[in-house]
This record gives sequence, C-alpha cells and structure tokens, in this order.
Amino acid sequence: MDRAVMHLFSASFLIILMMSVMAAAAPTYPPPAPVTPTPPTVPTPTPNTPSGETAKRPRCRNPNYSFCYNIEHTCPAACPNGCVVDCVICKPVCSCDRPGAVCQDPRFVGNDGITFYFHGKQNRDFCLLSDSNLHINGHFIGKRNQNMKRDFTWVQAIGILFDDHQIYVGARKTATWDESVDRVALSFDEQPIYLPEVEGAKWQSEVDPRITISRSSVTNRITVEVEGNFKITANVVPITEEESSIHNYAITSEDCYAHLDLSFKFYSLSEDVNGVLGQTYAKNYVSKVKMGASMPVMGGDNRFITSNVFAKDCPVARFTGTDSTHSGSSTEYASLTCGSGIDGTGVVCKR
Repeated sequence: MDRAVMHLFSASFLIILMMSVMAAAAPTYPPPAPVTPTPPTVPTPTPNTPSGETAKRPRCRNPNYSFCYNIEHTCPAACPNGCVVDCVICKPVCSCDRPGAVCQDPRFVGNDGITFYFHGKQNRDFCLLSDSNLHINGHFIGKRNQNMKRDFTWVQAIGILFDDHQIYVGARKTATWDESVDRVALSFDEQPIYLPEVEGAKWQSEVDPRITISRSSVTNRITVEVEGNFKITANVVPITEEESSIHNYAITSEDCYAHLDLSFKFYSLSEDVNGVLGQTYAKNYVSKVKMGASMPVMGGDNRFITSNVFAKDCPVARFTGTDSTHSGSSTEYASLTCGSGIDGTGVVCKR
C-alpha cells in the first residue's frame, strides 16, 4: 500500500472516530409528551356558610334604610350569641342587649331599657305578651337547683296567636350540640313547616301573604314576621360547658337544654298590652324591679301562668283576635344606649 493511500485511510478513520465521540457526548431528550386536551373547568360549589359564622356577620335587612341595607357587619367580641344590625344607626348590636330581647335564663330587656329576670317554673307556660290581636306564650324548661328555692329555667318554645292563626317556634331536645344540625321546630296552624337549610330560605303563607318565616342563617336561626304586627328573631342555642360551670347548672351529656334566644319587635300594640315582656310597652308603665339589685327579678308568676303554649287563660290576657289600634308602622327604633356609654343591668336610658 503506498504512502498516499495510508494517509487517506488514517484521515477517514480519524473523522469517523470524532463523529462517534460527538454523538456520544450529545444530550438526550425524552420524546414529547402526547398532547392531552385540557378538561373543562367546573366551578366548585360554594359551601354553605356555617350558621355560627352567619350570625356573627349580620346585615340590615330592612330596605327602608337604603344607606345601610344589605351591608355586612362584624359582631363585636362582646356578643357571644351573635348580633343584629340596628338599621337606624347602621351598627351591630348584641342580640340579647336590645329592648324586646328574651335570652338565657331568662333575661328580659323591657321596652324601657331595663334588664330583669323572670324565672317562672320548669315545664310550665307563661304569657310573655298579650294584646288585642297578638298573644305570645313561652314554654319554660329547666332543672331544680338543690341549693336554691327556684328552678333554673330557659324558654324552649313560644306559641304565637294573631287573627285566627297560630305559629309554633321551638327548640328540639338535644343531647350533644352540633351547630351544623338544625334544631328548629316550626308549625303554622298545626301544620309543620320545612325550610331548606340555606340562608335566606323563605316560607310564605298562602292564606295570608303577610306571614313569612325565613332563615337568618343556614341552621338554628329564623325570623318570623307578620307585616304590620310583629317581627321575631329566634336563635336555638345550647347551654355550653362553660356556662354550666360558671352558673352551676350541672348540665350533663344527656341533655344540653337547647332553648331559644329571642328578639321581639312590635308594630301595632295598644296601650293596654300586658304580659311579662308586654307590660313594659304599656302606657305609663313603671318598672317594679329593684334597680340596685345585681340580678333584678320580676315576680308575679301567678299573673302570667297559663295552661299551655297556645292558651289565652292567663289572668292578664287581652287577646280577642282583632286589631284595636290600626296604627301599625314598619319604622324601627334605635337601640337604647346611654349617651355616657353606661348601660347594662338596671340602667334606664332615654331614647
């Protein structure tokens, strides 16, 4: 083989060797992934707002107050059982601190702004308000405290009479409390009412469209209204372990004593109205509770006791089923608050 051929062979071999080295050093990439169509976006259903959260973020629901209507507010820390919006001043107010409130064991706030207690007796019914075309009884539940001369009591249900109708609002007996489980019992003219567990769900009477019942939150809080007559907010609440410990209620796991916290508004009362709460709306009413007492108590069980939750036989009964006032109004009054900022038990404030 001559020298020229050998040089050509060597050059070819060197080129092939260099190409092999370059191929081995080149980076390798995975094959492209197959193209997969993007699935359509399905909106996630909005979960129901927990009832307790709704009660702590109330709105003014009265369209007559356009500057405040439907604006969301946050309850103050001082309102453990929720609050409502006072549409007149457009501010949240503790539900149990307003005139017309009946809460806890039972603590009343009269129309005059004076706070007092009326204990009654367990498993008995008492007239909360009686007027010519509105009568409201409360059914009391409770338990005996061996160290006291009275029962611990709470309002478990109310019976409402007006015109020729009746409405029942009650708290179902409950062992272990779960805020997500609705414990409200409702009926109209002895027929049960079912409200879907959705905030704002509304029932309206077919025989009288003025009568509505709606959910103020997903569970355990409802509003009953008869246009021109009354509006009642009812909240089903338990006795908590903390409350039981503080007040020595001795509540057991068998029964949490679910009861109603109530807020009343009245639009067409006469000057002759009576009842445990009703008397505070009467003309020239003067409270007889001891103003200096740490726990002012309203006595007179015998004047207000009645035979059942729909009975009209209490000694102070005024109900006839007809309206003697004809002065109904949808105007709301601002909550009573002293200008000095001092308010609470036994304090009288001027509107």
